[in-house]
Amino acid sequence: MQASSAVKSDKPFTFNFKTMKNYYITWWNVENLFDVEDSPHRPDYLQSRLKSELKGWNADVLEKKLTQLSSVIKKMNGGLGPDILGLCEIENKQVLTKLVEKFNSLNRNYEIAHHDTSDNRGIDIAFIYDSDLFLAEEQFHYVVLKRSATRDIFQLNMRTVNGREFILIGNHWPARSSGVFETEPYRIIAAETLSYWLSRIFEIRGNKIPVFIMGDFNDECFNRSITDYALSTNSEDKVRYSITPRLYNLMWATYKDETGSYYYDNFPLVFDQFLTTKGGILKSSKLGAGEFSDGANVHIEMFPEMDSGGRYPNPIRFGRPSSTSTYHPETGYSDHYPVSMIMTEK
Repeated sequence: MQASSAVKSDKPFTFNFKTMKNYYITWWNVENLFDVEDSPHRPDYLQSRLKSELKGWNADVLEKKLTQLSSVIKKMNGGLGPDILGLCEIENKQVLTKLVEKFNSLNRNYEIAHHDTSDNRGIDIAFIYDSDLFLAEEQFHYVVLKRSATRDIFQLNMRTVNGREFILIGNHWPARSSGVFETEPYRIIAAETLSYWLSRIFEIRGNKIPVFIMGDFNDECFNRSITDYALSTNSEDKVRYSITPRLYNLMWATYKDETGSYYYDNFPLVFDQFLTTKGGILKSSKLGAGEFSDGANVHIEMFPEMDSGGRYPNPIRFGRPSSTSTYHPETGYSDHYPVSMIMTEK
């Protein structure tokens, strides 16, 4: 497998189909995609907790946010849109439905898989997928037990229309806002939870089923939560020949380009990642992690309009009206860039 790379380009990515079918999978932290400030779909405890944060987040602001996000999504995959889109920081299914309606022009039969978590801010993980290409069979959520509520780990069991089975697992691990080292134990808890459930998947489905793990991990490829507890590595052989649920991390080669999916104090951080079990890299697998036409396994989707300009390519935040210093409704999208991978069906 050739090395991954991050690409900063407005040129559409293309595939080399040959005798294979390629699927375009994207992950994106869309930064606080909340329902309107007085939403009837929001529980009372969240309404009280988010009251000041969502001040001014009305129907017009939500409409603008959805328009901005959808304009980027419609450019992905050479203008075809992603075949599967994993998302985090969305409040409920209602806003997801409105988002999907925004890219009806793609003529896709998108379906939504979503689970409400007990997160302190009410933000969830979800998948949007083309039902002409995939069938979603079952979904599960795994509670990450920590002192205060956080996002669950979200699993979606799927198969292609050709009958090939695979599993998607979405993650949004606890943030670093209270300090990197102070919060690291929480991400280690999330990593251990993920690894435990991967062991259960192997016991039930066998260790060769392709499992594609994606998410905003709030840690990088080399951090302990990812390497020591989620058992991630950049060695394919370590994954192929292991009986434990080791993960091959597709994002390692992005570091040579000095780009990130998220920027803090102008430092590029690869928080948004794709990983796979041995089923995604075995030569005998019918589904696996493929390559873009340029040989890259993954791309950080740095569309020019998302770039703040200057020396450091920070993504332009959409923000919210209650925080005027970071509120950019006309030019902003999210504080994260999307990341994409190819899944190949032989």
